[in-house]
Amino acid sequence: MAYLDHAATTPMLPQAVAAMTEALSTLGNASSLHTSGRRARRAVEEAREDIADALGARPSEVIFTAGGTESDNLAVKGIYWARDKPRVLASTVEHHAVLDAVQWLGEDAVGWLEVDSLGRVTPEVLSCALDDSVGLVTVMWANNEVGTINPIRELAEIAACRGVPLHTDAVQAVGSVPVDFAESGASALTLTGHKLGGPYGIGALLLKRDVKCAPLLHGGGQERDVHSGTLNVPAIVGFAAAVRASVEDDSARVRALRDELVAAVRKAVPDAVLNGDPVDRLPGNAHFTFPGCEGDSLLMLLDAKGIECSTGSACTAGVAQPSHVLLAMGVEPAAARGSLRFSLGHTSTAEDVAALGEAIGPAVERARNAGIAGLRRRSASRVRM
Repeated sequence: MAYLDHAATTPMLPQAVAAMTEALSTLGNASSLHTSGRRARRAVEEAREDIADALGARPSEVIFTAGGTESDNLAVKGIYWARDKPRVLASTVEHHAVLDAVQWLGEDAVGWLEVDSLGRVTPEVLSCALDDSVGLVTVMWANNEVGTINPIRELAEIAACRGVPLHTDAVQAVGSVPVDFAESGASALTLTGHKLGGPYGIGALLLKRDVKCAPLLHGGGQERDVHSGTLNVPAIVGFAAAVRASVEDDSARVRALRDELVAAVRKAVPDAVLNGDPVDRLPGNAHFTFPGCEGDSLLMLLDAKGIECSTGSACTAGVAQPSHVLLAMGVEPAAARGSLRFSLGHTSTAEDVAALGEAIGPAVERARNAGIAGLRRRSASRVRM
């Protein structure tokens, strides 16, 4: 099996498995005052320090959550509610955890930042959109579908000049490209475990101490009274181990494999279109449009050959509609429906790339023939009517 869907979930790193396994059998409730509780609390605080050190943050800025979706919702809603401003600015290519959160606030509360043909928010677009009504800007560090990396530091500087905090969803970036919270200038940053070799169900929001954030959950007052609830100590320990290992990993190997994959696809399917920035993109991401194909059909044909990939975000898998990211980039709906994302990670091999290179040409040809046959059947049916 060639697993080319690391952007959806990457297999757990051995370091994370080992740390989590030990914690499962030895640690108690981190809010308890007895010996087991204090031991658990110490493990949590050490994990907090490790994550902060790896990402250029202060330990007090690390707030543990149940994952990326919760962190995004906490940042968007919490910061918005804590500020006396009526609007949020969000890019049109955000993950649905952000898109749906800002839309939930109400139509009048949202201003949209358009992207260029590569899927990037430019500083000029943000400068033109900012005014005194804006209380929060949210722009993802790197796009989860096409892999384009945004100029977060420049965007954060522009927002800061107007006194507006910037939140960035860095779920795809952490562990793949250098991320330094302090240097980025962002006020809040989202990351999650299962995208970088850690466990499911654990994430974090890096939140500047001077940024007010209203809680979504109320209870025991854990995590600066921003995220109440019993801390998932084993997951936190495994998460921290994965962050440490992933940021120390050299992305050059994955980048080289990605370049081989792009070359193999283009050789087998010369008219395939690489979406996103061809250079300034995530090292493991290759997102293609295959003219004349339906992405879902092509995905299943590849799956039958033992190659696993994606039509886009796993969080919207199964929804028969073109990617909102591609549409925002100006791609026509028919072309957007014929796209696949191949994403590599720490378990990827040259054999995975070779398998795709061998299978993609015949799969595209078969998908195109199936599409032509379907059009002929529908045309014949209309004639008989």
